Amino acid sequence: MKRDIRFSEKLLIAGLGFIFLFMIVQDWVPLGTLNDIQAIREEHSFNRLLLVTMINVGQILLLIGLIILFIGKRYPIWVRLWLIIHQICIFAGVLLSWWIPYFFGYGSEQIAESYHEMFGDTHTFLPLMNGIAPNTLHVLFHLTLLFCIIVTIYISTTTRKKEKYNNNLSENIS
Repeated sequence: MKRDIRFSEKLLIAGLGFIFLFMIVQDWVPLGTLNDIQAIREEHSFNRLLLVTMINVGQILLLIGLIILFIGKRYPIWVRLWLIIHQICIFAGVLLSWWIPYFFGYGSEQIAESYHEMFGDTHTFLPLMNGIAPNTLHVLFHLTLLFCIIVTIYISTTTRKKEKYNNNLSENIS
């Protein structure tokens, strides 16, 4: 069966591909003012960074693998739910660790010093609020993740033109 790959599926793969690269390089590869790997290593042990990287990379590879397995085909309901729920859970972690402390101050006392140590010398375009300011690299990751969630919901709730045409054709024949 020939696959009918939609543009939205290509966008989703591209977005998750960026997130995959982010997960690999954020704590390991110097990116100028976008990250400070020395500060991160002073805050976290090598083993912890390796474990966190492997978990993050593994879950993104799982999502990409599911999409590649079903791209251009009809996604089973369990895959659609998995893709949406998994990404929303990741985004919930983003909200709890970055945006709720940033905007509302909840939990900011516990993370402000650590975030300042790890990200204080990185580029940010947001003002300091409640002792933290999400850096540019993380903001880009968070926006990409949100974009991927929206695209996944779109893919999961819409039908392909060919599929809709075949359904209409079979109804007209009956």
